[in-house]
Amino acid sequence: MNPYSPGQNKIRASVVQSCAAAYSLDATLDKLEYYTRLAKNRDNSQLAVFPEAFVGGYPKLSSFGVALGYHSPQGRDEFLRYHSAAIEIPSPAVTRIENISKETGVFLVVGIVERDQGTLYCTVIFVDPEEGYIAKHRKVQPTVVERVIWGQGNGSTLPVLQRNFKSANDEERTVKAKVSATICWENFMPLPPAVRTFYYSQGTQLYCVPTIDSRPEWQPSMIHIAVEGRCFVLSACQYAEEKDYPPDHAVADENHRSPDNVMIAGGSVIVSPLGKVLAGPLYDEEGVLTAELDMDDCIRGKFDLDVVGHYARPEIFELRVNQEDT
Repeated sequence: MNPYSPGQNKIRASVVQSCAAAYSLDATLDKLEYYTRLAKNRDNSQLAVFPEAFVGGYPKLSSFGVALGYHSPQGRDEFLRYHSAAIEIPSPAVTRIENISKETGVFLVVGIVERDQGTLYCTVIFVDPEEGYIAKHRKVQPTVVERVIWGQGNGSTLPVLQRNFKSANDEERTVKAKVSATICWENFMPLPPAVRTFYYSQGTQLYCVPTIDSRPEWQPSMIHIAVEGRCFVLSACQYAEEKDYPPDHAVADENHRSPDNVMIAGGSVIVSPLGKVLAGPLYDEEGVLTAELDMDDCIRGKFDLDVVGHYARPEIFELRVNQEDT
């Protein structure tokens, strides 16, 4: 039997543009369930990607009372509140996410703030409808002030996961796809293409990018990575307004507070292996973007560019990745 069957290796995948609900865990998980069910029931998605720090929150504009050589008591109190909003692995919160995945049949890639004793990590968890929580990726390099509140991940959490999805055109057919995740500005680290190139070397096809970068400049990077890796890029950005934060949260202008002031503007997008924008970018509102992904396009793209195969020069450049839990 000829295994080649063009047009049959398609799945439907979504990116969710939303945010945490004012550091309320229960309300945030309610939003996660709502958008997962929307992606499934409206768009028949098999996979949904949620933004960076969706569970736990991204404290946009917070300083945590820090200046060079100084940190305030108020900043310690703010960190305490933020630490309390984070979740552990395992935990009842992760169990609920597992149940949402199981009930909907949607594979979930979710940005969380992970609490590990006294340290917080910006983390992505992978949750399978049948197996539950299966892996995590911790952000290897927090950006600027993020380093005050988040620890650094290491090479032990760089999973590339092969999963089976139902075909978008034939539910009796199984489509295999490899899934990975990089978080926000990890995608700007030129020596760690270590992260990017390592994922390419493991054959990633669904390159998930939870982020909070809503700038227009983000879009060319997502297209570049899709073309570079010959993979689908699913970038899920937060959309958040003042009302989505606690009432005393920092804002850009204290004299012009308003519940509908935009804190994070969105920009979620789905891009094909040849750089075609399949959905989005979505700005200035919450929502779900969905696209049909032909996994064969990853191979079609590598006909002329395989950066870890026929287009590589391993005798000149060498990639070494320390995957130990250091």
